[in-house]
Amino acid sequence: MIKDPNAIFIYIVSLIGLIHYLKSISALEKVFKYAPPIIWIYFLPMLSSGIGIIPTASPIYSWTSKYLLPPALILLLLSSNIKILSTLGSKAIGTMLFGTLGIVLGGPISLLVFGSFLPEDAWMGLAALSGSWIGGSANMVAIGKSIGTSDNLFGNMIVIDTVVGYGWMGIVILISGHQKSIDKWNNADTRIVDDLNIKMSTEDSKRPTSFNDLLTIVVVSLFLGLFSLELGKLIPDLGKVVTSFGWTIILVSLIGVSLSFTKLSDLNNAGASHVGNLFLYILLGTIGAKANITQIGDLPYYIAVGILWIFIHAIILFFGGRLLKAPMFLIATSSQANIGGVVSAPIIATVYKKSLAPVGLLMGVIGNIIGIYAGLFTAWLLSLVGGIYY
Repeated sequence: MIKDPNAIFIYIVSLIGLIHYLKSISALEKVFKYAPPIIWIYFLPMLSSGIGIIPTASPIYSWTSKYLLPPALILLLLSSNIKILSTLGSKAIGTMLFGTLGIVLGGPISLLVFGSFLPEDAWMGLAALSGSWIGGSANMVAIGKSIGTSDNLFGNMIVIDTVVGYGWMGIVILISGHQKSIDKWNNADTRIVDDLNIKMSTEDSKRPTSFNDLLTIVVVSLFLGLFSLELGKLIPDLGKVVTSFGWTIILVSLIGVSLSFTKLSDLNNAGASHVGNLFLYILLGTIGAKANITQIGDLPYYIAVGILWIFIHAIILFFGGRLLKAPMFLIATSSQANIGGVVSAPIIATVYKKSLAPVGLLMGVIGNIIGIYAGLFTAWLLSLVGGIYY
């Protein structure tokens, strides 16, 4: 067994490196298509602690939660330039918000239906999942840690996120072949697609990372993350949902969005989001290491919750799209911007309209921004529903 915290840290980072190296091998492409890296980053450390390679408890695990999550969120929100997002227009943003509304309402309704089959703390796990389904994995960890979701529950939520989320993505791709007939039946205004095509024709501004870039990325994120952590301790808790660490998450999200209006936002072109994702993956690996591999008995019920949840999201989103006369392109991209975030939203956008991947990316960024606040609100609703059963 590896007991030294430094050695445990190196072991988990090495696992992350190995996973991403294997992902780059073309022969394993299908493996990672159906079981993405985030699954392996959680479950391999959990397996490692289960068979005794690393312990289930170590000071390094709590350290990563405290000191890596806040800077990760700051770095991942650096690209949240509201001025650029406004170019999407009210119809696109409105469709995105209808998708978010479907997640906010779908979670509590699904828990109300299946709550009697689930454990007492199920609402906390579903609250973390709501973060993932409004913007992506970073929001999932942020919401989960802010309300105290157990590490065991994270495993169930990651499986649901993958099985149900990717299953829904497959359905959305399948529908793409019928988008013209759906738009006609829906009386959709397809001119917005052409308008977006013109607005999104911008040049890529990515550049190589210099030493000064890397130093600034690390120093700014760690310093502001620590500042938010200490400030959050001074603010009183608001019930079970917004704890002192919850305030820290809210503060870092505000800081990240605010920095996107400054020259520091250019750090995103130099790889700030990659550093943020690395911090996030290390944290996720330590969460997995603390989890108990045997605690997956309730997984079938959670999957049922996830399926009903996605169904409610789809109904509300399609109703909103019909109300706004939004084309199927926007409805599909909005859905994936919520459920999949910045990673898969551009993929769906490309499936529906090859030239509009940037629209999916920007919608995913909107999910990143609102996911913290919408996720905390969903957590509050879920806690009320959970109180009905316990």
